[in-house]
Amino acid sequence: MGQASFSDIVIVSCGTLSLELRYLQKSGFLDARHVFYSTPGLHERPRELERQLIHRISKAKEKADRVLVVYGGKFCYVNGHNPTRTIKKIIEEQGPNVVRVDATHCMDMLANEEQREKIAQEMAGGEKVWWMTPGWVKFRHYVFKGWDKGLANENFPRHTGGAIVLDAVGYIERYMAERPEEFLEYSDWMGIPIHAYPVTLDRFKSLLIEQANKLHKR
Repeated sequence: MGQASFSDIVIVSCGTLSLELRYLQKSGFLDARHVFYSTPGLHERPRELERQLIHRISKAKEKADRVLVVYGGKFCYVNGHNPTRTIKKIIEEQGPNVVRVDATHCMDMLANEEQREKIAQEMAGGEKVWWMTPGWVKFRHYVFKGWDKGLANENFPRHTGGAIVLDAVGYIERYMAERPEEFLEYSDWMGIPIHAYPVTLDRFKSLLIEQANKLHKR
């Protein structure tokens, strides 16, 4: 993996990935001029996601000419009222110096589809898995805003392999040690077991470097 400077780049990210990005900042890898976060879990509210995303990008442009958006593509923004309006189009409208990481959602930023299939085979015998990142646990009340037990029962139990959290920052281990009852309550609410699977940030770093290099060539 190569290296890139982010010192002349502002990042706009979904708040769900704040744990990973702050870890990269503390480690010295990510020297971005600034990082703006939108509210976690806005994939359930596409109109608000679009509003916050455009607003954050506008604020980012006040600080730097180059903007890197950390949002997934295929699954993070689905506009039921206007299906042809995609996050790709929204980003393109913001100008040539605004780019987005090449991933379908936050889980895909930490482990690609092939890696997730191997993890599912190892952890769940190939059964259907509900994938999460640590932000889905930390920001549960944002991510599942408006969900009641009935809606949870409609969605989670069909994932017979349980929930797997792709954890690159050791969050789940700390959470289970510090708040075991809260963790168990979350699992009970979902109706499936929750397991942490340790991953590295190598894929995430490579996706960020790829887009930083694109920005620097423009």
